[in-house]
Amino acid sequence: MHWINDLPTYLSQINKILKPDSPFLAAMLGGDSLYELRTSLQLADLDRRGGVSTHVSPLADIRDIGGLLTRAGFKMLTVDVDDIIIEYPDTFALMMDLQAMGESNAALTRELNGLRKEVLLANEGIYRELHAEGKESIPATFRVIYMIGWTEGEGQAKPEPRGSGQVNLADVLGSGGTPGDERRR
Repeated sequence: MHWINDLPTYLSQINKILKPDSPFLAAMLGGDSLYELRTSLQLADLDRRGGVSTHVSPLADIRDIGGLLTRAGFKMLTVDVDDIIIEYPDTFALMMDLQAMGESNAALTRELNGLRKEVLLANEGIYRELHAEGKESIPATFRVIYMIGWTEGEGQAKPEPRGSGQVNLADVLGSGGTPGDERRR
């Protein structure tokens, strides 16, 4: 899903084709995925070429996903995130793995000739200095965003009206209802 150019329209179309009261479950890369590679490539570009070019495609942030699902008409949303950190021997192995997964840079503003050798070599050193933490391997973070949304349906649970609760939150949390309050019972 992270390759979809128009995510709001895509999610709206999914909502329209699902039966009423049906779940939509999805996972996609997003947020700070590959932030180590992004930062090191920017610094290497700046150092070797005097400017910055787009090398990693933009990704949706977890804060945006809930709003996109709501805008598409989904109800009872759940959005969660996992950071999966994979160790690589070097940036060249990481980039070869990304290319083998079909995760090449698809930005229209990318350089068509690819990365220059001096930028790649500088990237290796910068990445290792900033992120290796003294280890021989380098980490690559993949942020996976999980989402669940339900299409609207007749039998779907609805939230209770405001103020209809039977339990006082202050009683549950203790005196005054402030978490961490030292006057708790």
